[in-house]
Amino acid sequence: MDEVEEGYSWCAPDFSHDLMCRNTLAEAWPLLPSRVRAIRQRELDSIDERYRRATIPWPDSTKAGARWWTRRVPRHLWIEASEHRGTDWPLGWETMPFPRPASVEVFT
Repeated sequence: MDEVEEGYSWCAPDFSHDLMCRNTLAEAWPLLPSRVRAIRQRELDSIDERYRRATIPWPDSTKAGARWWTRRVPRHLWIEASEHRGTDWPLGWETMPFPRPASVEVFT
């Protein structure tokens, strides 16, 4: 979470990979005893809220469904100067299925 808040410095496939831990948690959460879920729910909600603040939803975020976190992108991307491409996605992010929103800032 800290890296997403400060500015993500890896590419889109790495970002998707990093979200695997949240996917795994979503699968395991219903299997945990209700007492454990009750104890940890506030912590999970807090981390999810930090993630929401540090990211923006995809333009079609209404399709996100239960795994809403997979359809978001960091607000701040740190990249090498040679990877910058003006107002378009930088190298490593060009696979995104939509143009880079103005609210996604790219820093070198």
